[in-house]
Amino acid sequence: MQVTIHAAKTNLSKLIDAALSGEEVVIAKGRKPVVKIIPIVQSSFKIGLLKGQLAGDGPDFFEPMDEGEVAGWEGIE
Repeated sequence: MQVTIHAAKTNLSKLIDAALSGEEVVIAKGRKPVVKIIPIVQSSFKIGLLKGQLAGDGPDFFEPMDEGEVAGWEGIE
């Protein structure tokens, strides 16, 4: 669908819905097409993506570090 700038200002919500449903929406200045409304791909975030794939318990951040670990953090090694 192609609409003029004036029609786009008046019907922006409807044009966005049309683009989200897969329709090609072009806005024209007079008869010359100048921009296209396209949806932004939304990525999904999945909690627990690596569940069961990591081995071991991991570090205990509340335990004191030994002298070698401290030296490594301080750049002394």
